Order: sequence, then C-alpha cells, then structure tokens
Amino acid sequence: MTKRDILILPDPKLRLVSEPVARVDDAVRQLADDMLDTMYAAPGIGLAAIQIGVPSRMLVLDVAREGEEPAPLVVINPEIVWASEEHSVYQEGCLSIPEYYEDVERPEKIGLRFLDRDGAEREIEAEGLLSTCLQHEIDHLNGVLFIDHISRLKRGRVLRKFQKQARQSEKA
Repeated sequence: MTKRDILILPDPKLRLVSEPVARVDDAVRQLADDMLDTMYAAPGIGLAAIQIGVPSRMLVLDVAREGEEPAPLVVINPEIVWASEEHSVYQEGCLSIPEYYEDVERPEKIGLRFLDRDGAEREIEAEGLLSTCLQHEIDHLNGVLFIDHISRLKRGRVLRKFQKQARQSEKA
C-alpha cells in the first residue's frame, strides 16, 4: 500500500470525466488500498481516483466517526439510481481544495448501484453524511468540484486564490 500525491486546484486533471473500470482485478484492488492509505493520511473521509491522477470511475470513503471502528467502502463504477426530493445542507470540504469549506445543498437520500472491491454488484440506500460524501465523490468522477455548487462570486474567489498559490509554488 502506498500513499499517493493528491492533485490540488487548479490542476486541470480534476476536470476530467473518469472512465468506467472494465474489470475488477488485483491492480484495481491495489489502487483501492493506495487510495484508502492516501485518504486516511490526509486525513479525509472520501477520495476519488481522479484526485490522485487516475481517471477511473472509482472512489473510497469512510464516514465512521472518531472512536468508531473504521468502515472503509470501495465504490467502483457508481450509479445514482434515485435521489430524494428532500435536500439537506452540509458544510463540505475537499482534499483537492485544502482548508476551504462551504455549505452545499444536495439530495438528502440516494440509491446507489456499484461494484465492490471484489467486483460484486451492490445496491445501497444512503442518507446523511454518507449520501453527501458519495455525491461529492461521484461529482469528482464527472469533473465537477463542490465549489461548482456555490455562488459564482465565491467560486471565483476560491479559484483565484488557488491559482495564485499555484503560481507562487511554481516560482519557488
């Protein structure tokens, strides 16, 4: 298992639409393990493969609270099959947009179909933080960032801040 580097805004790869995983094999399971190591080390509760530069429709997450037993979930080729009409608002952050948080409104509950780390098809119903985290990470697979769900003014400020930081680190 290997900790990987996380892409940071404004890296253009974060806007790529990820490709479906053709088959779940040892290489995919190794990628999942690397992603979990990277996510836990960050620390974070979710990570999409594209955030480490791999444009595959795959994500990992663990929404267990502090003091609870870890509950890692590997999600391959996710598909939201339904979403509730009720919405909820969570303050979201992102490992690719460090130290920036904003309220985002999303469907409160979703139904999700996906492959697990063994390639078995699964369906789950998610609500609360799990629902929000899944939707956030699936957005990454579609080239969408959580800042795309906030006002244009706030999004512009965040983009300028991270573009400036990227320019300064290139000069250093």
